[in-house]
Amino acid sequence: MSSGRIRRVRVGVDTGGTFTDFVIIVQGRLHHFKIPSTPHDPAEAVLAGLERIGQMWPGAEMEIVHGSTVATNALLERKGARTALITTAGFEDVLEIGRQARPRLYDVMVERRPPLVPARLRFGARERIGPRGDVIVALGDDEVHRLAAAVARSRVESVAICLLFSFANPEHERRLERAMTRLGVAVSASHRILPEYREYERTSTVVINAYVMPLVSRYVKRLLHGIARWQRRGANARTKRAARQLRIMQSSGGSISAQRAAIEPVRTILSGPAGGVVGALAIAEKRATRRIMTFDMGGTSTDVALCIGEAPTTQEARIAELPIAIPVIDIHTVGAGGGSIAHIDAGGALRVGPESAGADPGPVCYGRGEQVTVTDANLILGRFGGRALLGGEMPLDVDRATLYMDRFAEQLSRASGRPVRREHAALGIISVANANMERALRKISIERGYDPRDFTLVCFGGAGGLHVCALAEALRINRIIVPMSPGTLSALGMLLADVHKDYSQTVMLPGDELRSARLERAFRRLEARGLRELTAEGFDPRKVKVERSCTVRYQGQSFELEVPWSDHLLDDFHRAHQLRYGYADPRRPTEIVSARVRCIGRVTKPRFTAAPTVIDRAPVPRSAWVFLAGRFQRLPVYDRDQLPVGYRLQGPAIIAEYSSTTFIPPGFRLDIDAFGNMIIHREGDVISKRTRLSSSGKRSSQKRRA
Repeated sequence: MSSGRIRRVRVGVDTGGTFTDFVIIVQGRLHHFKIPSTPHDPAEAVLAGLERIGQMWPGAEMEIVHGSTVATNALLERKGARTALITTAGFEDVLEIGRQARPRLYDVMVERRPPLVPARLRFGARERIGPRGDVIVALGDDEVHRLAAAVARSRVESVAICLLFSFANPEHERRLERAMTRLGVAVSASHRILPEYREYERTSTVVINAYVMPLVSRYVKRLLHGIARWQRRGANARTKRAARQLRIMQSSGGSISAQRAAIEPVRTILSGPAGGVVGALAIAEKRATRRIMTFDMGGTSTDVALCIGEAPTTQEARIAELPIAIPVIDIHTVGAGGGSIAHIDAGGALRVGPESAGADPGPVCYGRGEQVTVTDANLILGRFGGRALLGGEMPLDVDRATLYMDRFAEQLSRASGRPVRREHAALGIISVANANMERALRKISIERGYDPRDFTLVCFGGAGGLHVCALAEALRINRIIVPMSPGTLSALGMLLADVHKDYSQTVMLPGDELRSARLERAFRRLEARGLRELTAEGFDPRKVKVERSCTVRYQGQSFELEVPWSDHLLDDFHRAHQLRYGYADPRRPTEIVSARVRCIGRVTKPRFTAAPTVIDRAPVPRSAWVFLAGRFQRLPVYDRDQLPVGYRLQGPAIIAEYSSTTFIPPGFRLDIDAFGNMIIHREGDVISKRTRLSSSGKRSSQKRRA
C-alpha cells in the first residue's frame, strides 16, 4: 500500500505482562498483532511494534494511545524514585498512621508494609492554613529556605508537597513548589493533583504520584524520542506533531496527553484494564446489552468489572494496599493469568499464582520457563487444539511441558500420598485458577447485591476463552460474548476512549445550598480549566462535553457518594445511598463535600460494521485430541475467521484465532452474531430464566397477599 494513499493510522498499544498488543485502524479497517513484552524495558516492545507498523504503512502519520504498566509495576514492586514528603509540621506521620485499619483483622502477626516515604525523608513545614483558607501561621522565607536545604541534602529525585487545607488556599504549597522546582527535582503538589479534603488519602495519592513520576517521565520521553527517530527514517515525517499526538490511557477510562501523564502518572495506574472495560462496553452497546460483567484474563492477572450501561468509577481504589483517591474504573484484579505459576504450599495444598512467569522466562511451553503455569496445563489437556499461538508465529513445546508437568505431578503425589497423573495435575491447576477468578466475579456481583445470572459475561484477554465457560457454569450465567479479536480488545478500547480531564474541589456546603454562588463558582473554575487544556490540545471548545457531579453525605458520616449534578441531586443521593447501603433517611441533614467536573474531548472512533454473511462453503473443522470426561477425545477445531454470521454449533468444540483460543465444553452452544461476535449460551438458559421469572412472580404474589 503506497504512502501516497495512507496519510494517517491510529494505533492502540496495550502493554501486558506476557504480550504487548497493537490494534491499528487504517481507512476504517482494523488490524492487530502481538509481540512478546520486554519486562526489563517495556518501551523496547512498544517501539519495536511501532517500527513494524511504520514498515507496513511507510510515511503515514501515527496517532497513538498507549496503556502503560510502568507506574503500576513501580508501585507493586516498590521500585519507584527516592521521594521526600513536605507536609504541615505535626502531620509528618499521617502517611504511616493512615486510618489505623488492620489489613487482616484477626491476624495477630500481621505486618503492614512500610510507607513509600521513610520517616527521615518526611519534613514538617512551620505553617498553617485554616479549613476556610485563612492563614493561621504564615510560611516565612526562612522556612522555605530551610526546607529546600533539607531536601537538597536528602538527595531525592522527587518531592511530594501536601499541606493541611491547601485545597482551600494553595498559596503556601505554590511557594514550596517553586522552591523545590529550582532544585531540579520532580515536584508533585496536592492542590494540582487532588484538591480535596481527607488528609491521609490526599497525602497517599500525591506521594504515589511523586514516587512514580521520574520513571514514567523517562519512559514517556523515551517513547517520544523513539517515535521521532522512526519518523525521520520515513517519508513526510512530522516529528513534533506525532509527539503531540501520543496519548496515555487513564485509569478512569479516558486518555490524557503524554505530557500530562508524565507529570500526573498516578492517573495511569490501571490504564490497561480500563481500556478493556471501554472496549467491552462498546461491544455490549452494539448489542443493546446494558448489564455486563467484564472478564479480562491475560498473562499475569485477571481483571473483572460490573457495568450497567457505563463504566463504574470509584475514588476509593487501593493498589498495593495504598489508597488512590482519583477517579478509577472500579476494577477488581486477581493474580490469575495464563502465566500464573502453580506451586505446592507448606501445607501440601495446590496453589496457583499470584506469581507469574510473565514474558521472561514465560510458561514452560514457551521454551525457557521451568515452573508449570496455567498455559502449560491447558496445553497438556489439548485445549489449544494442536495449534501454535499468534497464528503459528509462536510454537508451543508440548514435550517440554509434558516433562515438567510430570515432575509437578510427582510433587503432588508426594504431597497427597496418592499417585497423580499429569492430566489430573493439569486439571487441578485449572480448577484452582478458576476458583480464584470465580471469587473475583462473586466479589463484584453477589457481594454487592447483584445476581450474576442477570448479567452477560463479556470475555476477552488472550487466556479468557479457555476458562469462560467454566466460570459461567459456576455462576449460572447464561450468556457469554466473545468479541472479535478478544486478545487485543484492551488496545482497541484505548482507541475508543475519549480524552478526559477530571477536576475536583472541596466546598463543604449544606445540602440545601444546591444553588449557592460558591458552588457555581467552583464548577465554573474547574470547567474553565478543562476547556483551556482541551483547547490547547486541539479540541473545539464548543464540542467539549462537560459533566458535573457532587460528592454528598449525611452530616456526620465519614464517607460520601458521588452523584451527577442536577436539581434533584439530594433525591438521587438518597436513592444511591439506599442502593449502596440498604437504607436512606431523607429527613436527615445532608452535606455537599466536593464539586467535580469531567471535561470530555470526543475522538474519532472506528465504526463497527456487520460481518460478511456469505461464505462460499461451510466451515470444515480440523480435529484434535482433548482431555475431557476423564479421557482423551477427538474434538472439532474451527478457525474463527471461517465461521459465517448466523452459524451455530454445539459444544464440545475449540475455536482458534490469532489472539486467543476458546474452549466450548459440552452443555454450551455457540452462535455468530451480525458483528462477528461469538455468543455462547449455556444449555437450559431459557428454561432457567422462565423458572426464575415464575419464582419471582410467585414471591411477589405472596408478598401482595401478605
